[in-house]
Amino acid sequence: MSAPATLLDKLWSAHEIRRAADGTSLLWVDRHLVHEGSHHAFGALRARGLPVAEPGLTFGVVDHYAPTRHRDRIEDASIRVMIDRLEANTAEHGVRLFGLNDPRQGIVHVLGPEQGLTLPGLLITCGDSHTSTHGAFGALAFGIGATQVAHVLATQTVWQAKPRAMRLVFEGKAGPAVGAKDMALHWIARLGTSGATGHAVEYAGPAVRALSMEGRMTLCNLSIEGGARFGMVAPDETTFAYVQGRPYAPKAADWDRALEDWAALTTDAGAHFHAEARFDMAEVAPTVTWGTTPEQALPIDATLPDPARLTGPQAEAVRDAMDYMGLVPGRPLAGTPVDQVFLGSCTNARIEDLRAAAAVLKGRKAKVPGTVSPGSMLIKAQAEQEGLDRIFIEAGLDWVGAGCSMCVGMNGDLVAAGKRCASSTNRNFRGRQGKGARTHLMSPVMVAAAAVTGTLTDARPLLEGRV
Repeated sequence: MSAPATLLDKLWSAHEIRRAADGTSLLWVDRHLVHEGSHHAFGALRARGLPVAEPGLTFGVVDHYAPTRHRDRIEDASIRVMIDRLEANTAEHGVRLFGLNDPRQGIVHVLGPEQGLTLPGLLITCGDSHTSTHGAFGALAFGIGATQVAHVLATQTVWQAKPRAMRLVFEGKAGPAVGAKDMALHWIARLGTSGATGHAVEYAGPAVRALSMEGRMTLCNLSIEGGARFGMVAPDETTFAYVQGRPYAPKAADWDRALEDWAALTTDAGAHFHAEARFDMAEVAPTVTWGTTPEQALPIDATLPDPARLTGPQAEAVRDAMDYMGLVPGRPLAGTPVDQVFLGSCTNARIEDLRAAAAVLKGRKAKVPGTVSPGSMLIKAQAEQEGLDRIFIEAGLDWVGAGCSMCVGMNGDLVAAGKRCASSTNRNFRGRQGKGARTHLMSPVMVAAAAVTGTLTDARPLLEGRV
């Protein structure tokens, strides 16, 4: 009998074509997602006179440079050039493109699951680190570099070293206003941004099972910020209910056969993990980053760390982050003034996220300006049907189109130098949202709470009687 296998083992062996002498594996790619940044890879194919090997398994998406305003008249020539290149490259090779004017357009890691391109058991690649998002469906999903993008385009395969298996278990039940973003920031703060380096993380436990697919996608999305190669959640009835009926999902008899296969995508009892950590949801509170890495995060009711009480590299890291963020050691995190808010990104811009933020904002006015960018144009349309757009607009926030927007600052949506932004995004690195920008990561409800108070604040009192 074969030894008990992890979900990672099962997915890896199902896609491994051959193994090299150095142990790296040549893997078959089921879905290859490309965006504006893929033009170098298409250029490499053109230089060698090669076609895209499997255009039917390759999908183009306009997202990183997608303007969220005035799409009919793009004034920035550099943005127009990037979008035009993707349109030309996908057209040349017969690749389906979800272009800027497609009503389904959106962020690649939102659009893929929404369209049913993301399915349990698949191997999905994209030239973007947060491809790990798709692992929420029980898929192998990871970001690749420009050279690897060209290799996948040319061969529909990718060389990869198999990471070690790591399991993160969340026990118990989430408290009020605590969600997947808080769970992710909690484990990264505990284990550090290198805590999962060299590993593929499988999320497990009752609190993970209780998450919606939107929540699971948020959790897997942030795996990269803890150093993991990618994250995964074994598929279950929640997964199947989300996938069923989506445009690219299996239909009729194919659906029944797919369910049989997907049901086997679980870790066997007794399977070995190289590392494991457990977390009690009773200890997970609404969490906010204070520094310049995702691990520099604290519960909203905590006080800021004091480098004078620390030693060595840790003290220096805290001092540097405090200086950049313009914070005072030892003061409460709550009450820190913010200059603006941003609700969007592949981490937290799905309909569930917008509803959660709207629950805080309804009938209230924002004290600071802000932008709300849905994860896709279909989500935008759904939110408008539900009246969520009116809540955001009446609160004083800008309701804009879909794209990566202020998460990466490639499309003109920026945070000015020295300004502080409460953001639902995934990275708070120096300059991530603009040169000199100060970013605090948090959940959508915490972004909404910051909007109506003008400070980093606990969303729980603002949600009382509303959910």
